[in-house]
Amino acid sequence: MSKNEIEILGKSCVFDGYFRIDRYRLRHTLHQGGMSREIVREVFERGNAVGILPFDPDRDEVVMIEQFRIGAYAAGADPWLTEIVAGIIEQGESAEQVARREIAEETGLKVGDLWPMVRYLSSPGGASERVELFLGRVDARGAGGVHGLEFEEEDIRVFPLPYADAAAMVEEGKIGNAMTLIALQWLMLHRHEVMRAWRADRSSHP
Repeated sequence: MSKNEIEILGKSCVFDGYFRIDRYRLRHTLHQGGMSREIVREVFERGNAVGILPFDPDRDEVVMIEQFRIGAYAAGADPWLTEIVAGIIEQGESAEQVARREIAEETGLKVGDLWPMVRYLSSPGGASERVELFLGRVDARGAGGVHGLEFEEEDIRVFPLPYADAAAMVEEGKIGNAMTLIALQWLMLHRHEVMRAWRADRSSHP
């Protein structure tokens, strides 16, 4: 028996609505040897996601969005969250295609270069979702207004924000969702590298 082994005893769909929930019956190897007893776990299936932080290196601004989130409301938090652009990967789409589509739909902007940031599991204890983050090069002049797809009930306020103000929001604990926090912290770590590269190569400006 290999060191890390999983035995799936059964799998069934227990809910299929806006999202899906699957129930697993399984056993797995233990750190001290042998196999666990049968474990039953429900997994939230919502597909894989792409997050994009629009950044204008010439103006040193990020473009943020604000929208209503039912999960935040259910958690007792302010349900109008300051976020980055994001979307679910549909069948046949690449992460880069999703990034470009979502930037257009949610902000009305055109994105140039896409700089891969990180990939991570959003909540591996109970969800299968994997998130891929990009920094997207945009021209932030004129960014603003309300965007989104009406048939998806999207009501998205768009606003540019100086990098220093966005970094201050992170430092002051004013960003309350993981995707946005991770993306802004990545930019805080890599901003000088990005600025050097993108300011030196203005041909990729949208």
